[in-house]
Amino acid sequence: MGVTTVRLQAEVEQDLEAVAHRLQRSKGWVINQALSEYIEKQQREQQRWEQTLEAMESAALGKVVDASEVHQWLESWGTDNERDAPGSAE
Repeated sequence: MGVTTVRLQAEVEQDLEAVAHRLQRSKGWVINQALSEYIEKQQREQQRWEQTLEAMESAALGKVVDASEVHQWLESWGTDNERDAPGSAE
């Protein structure tokens, strides 16, 4: 396990101590939890950004699905005649 030194603003330090006390955990544990969640969030946002760029490129190449096909598919959800997801128009 690595060790990192961080300078905290006074109010952040006070809030950190309060949270650690309330949870009956160490400040290090709280910091690790917070950073883990932050890093996961950043990774999800990066993934979404990459997916958005891929989708934009795909749309620019004309690989799109007609809206009426999507609506018909969505309306079929949960019915006995549920349809497969519409494919992209090539």
